[in-house]
Amino acid sequence: MARITLPDGSTLEMAEGSTAKQVAERIGAGLAKAAVAARIDRRLVDLATPIADSPQVQIVTPKDKEGLNVMRHSCAHVMAEAICSLWPQARLVYGPTVEDGFYYDIDLDEPIRPDDFPRIEARMQEIVAADRPIVRQEMSRQAALEELKGDQYKTDNIERAEGEVISFYSHGNGFKDLCRGPHVPSTGKVGSFKVMSVAGAYWHGDATQKMLQRVYGTAWPTRKELDEYLHRLEEAKRRDHRVLGRQLDLFSFSEMGPGFAFMHPKGMILWNEIVDFMRQLNRKYGYKEIRTPIILNEELWHRSGHWDNYKENMYFCEIDEVGYAVKPMNCPGGCLLYKTGKHSYRELPLRVAEFGMVHRHEASGVLHGLFRVRQFTQDDAHIYCMPAQIEAEIIGVIDLIFETYRAFGFEDFAVELSTKPEKHIGSDEIWETATDALKAALQHKQIPFKINEGDGAFYGPKIDFHIQDCLKRSWQLGTIQLDFSMPQRFELTYVADDNTEKTPVMIHRAVLGSLERFLGILIEQYAGALPLWLAPEQARVLPISEKTNDYAAAVQGQLSTAGLRCGADLSDEKIGAKIAKSHGEKIPYMLVVGPKEAESHTVSVRIRGRQDTQAVPVERFLAVAREKIAGKTADLAF
Repeated sequence: MARITLPDGSTLEMAEGSTAKQVAERIGAGLAKAAVAARIDRRLVDLATPIADSPQVQIVTPKDKEGLNVMRHSCAHVMAEAICSLWPQARLVYGPTVEDGFYYDIDLDEPIRPDDFPRIEARMQEIVAADRPIVRQEMSRQAALEELKGDQYKTDNIERAEGEVISFYSHGNGFKDLCRGPHVPSTGKVGSFKVMSVAGAYWHGDATQKMLQRVYGTAWPTRKELDEYLHRLEEAKRRDHRVLGRQLDLFSFSEMGPGFAFMHPKGMILWNEIVDFMRQLNRKYGYKEIRTPIILNEELWHRSGHWDNYKENMYFCEIDEVGYAVKPMNCPGGCLLYKTGKHSYRELPLRVAEFGMVHRHEASGVLHGLFRVRQFTQDDAHIYCMPAQIEAEIIGVIDLIFETYRAFGFEDFAVELSTKPEKHIGSDEIWETATDALKAALQHKQIPFKINEGDGAFYGPKIDFHIQDCLKRSWQLGTIQLDFSMPQRFELTYVADDNTEKTPVMIHRAVLGSLERFLGILIEQYAGALPLWLAPEQARVLPISEKTNDYAAAVQGQLSTAGLRCGADLSDEKIGAKIAKSHGEKIPYMLVVGPKEAESHTVSVRIRGRQDTQAVPVERFLAVAREKIAGKTADLAF
């Protein structure tokens, strides 16, 4: 008999040679039906894998991220078989999973078009309905090379594979492909799927090689989940910040500066509202604001460690035959500013904020609206403190971050603690101390967090904060990074209570991260219909005819003088067209005025997204609008 240990610590006695599938069946019929793979001593394997004595066994289902990826990878194989059956001359290259789906690279001279997708899906359905077993076969590297002799793609894949055992997977009907696995037990367990798109892709990304066809698909455990995903995609298109940015006249890009955003007047109103709010919070939490230069001497970046660890992401220039770099981060400039004076332990913690513009070289292929740019502004801050103050300071930053996100309408957070990367500065002892300090702060706040091994900054571990938007997309925004190394490199000191000089600890923190990126996230979160306090134009007065233009202008003046961002449409368009235009521009309040309103000094308030109107005195409208702006509420109702 073999003894195995389950994730909850309990044990099972199984017959020698039992498989992971049999373990699932022993635990329960429901789990066995849902199972797609297993973990045996942390190694992800097929359910058909035999178990040995005393291993740890975990049954994996599509509810687990790993299980979902196994299911999607198997679906990629089903799609590959369907394509090969429709185009027998097609040659398979490779087919990995990606976020929310998978793709397969195909060498095929005949183009696969979107019109072909229904045919591919129909053939996939036939393969799924047959529910054929997916079987693993192993052979030596040399035998695999012999079997695939003449296939340049598979030979290359074998040569790149680790280990001497090469695996193949087949699922009947003559289909067999080189693959590391694991896979679901049979073709009937690949979920609900859809072929999504096709694009060109060079082999290994090398433009000198032949262009392949990359066919993308997605798969989900149930039809309902697939439909929800497709709905989210349609919603994402409707909310695309690049489209809304043009439609609402917020920002633009030019081929004269790819990756550099031009902020329009309305975009700057939104930008400044965000910055003003962050400045208020910074004051509340005890920060002082600074500004440091964008270009600094090359020597500074050697000293900070950026030259050795970040050079490929930086821009450089020469002034008076001396090398300079455009800053990719604000922290070295902050260290120089700290060094301009002497500091006592009585001053610490010293909290210093900067809305610092930085530049980072990004490949042209990854630029994406405001989400991926080459110039952006960080709501950066650095806290210089004593070791005994670390936990309290990190707790304060966490409170600041959560208060910020809630003000912008985000309530769903996830937290990750990222540890020492392979490329780093500082001793292992320093890294351990810093990591333990971050853990202690999270545990003190009773915040659940996930360990993200090896993904820390090169100078220290970090806590990353992720929000989830209305489309269930996760965005990494805030970060807290603990740094013992940079203060030593810059010889930062403070006079301790025993009158000796000591080195402070430096906490790097950002709340929104890139302001440009956050602006894009906000636009998509609200589909351009921003909360009243953020809307570039909060109200628009719409006269029914020219006869009330003077009254409309007077109302606009009264509201603008009172601090409301208010416009007026005094054009000769009919009132229906004015309302439609205002709805299209996502104006929160449309104030319709005619002779009756002029006589009673009222406005007929029409709320964005609604058809009814409500007549209220101008003073009452102003009071309610002010109250909603001050409360930063998304509710526009009176």
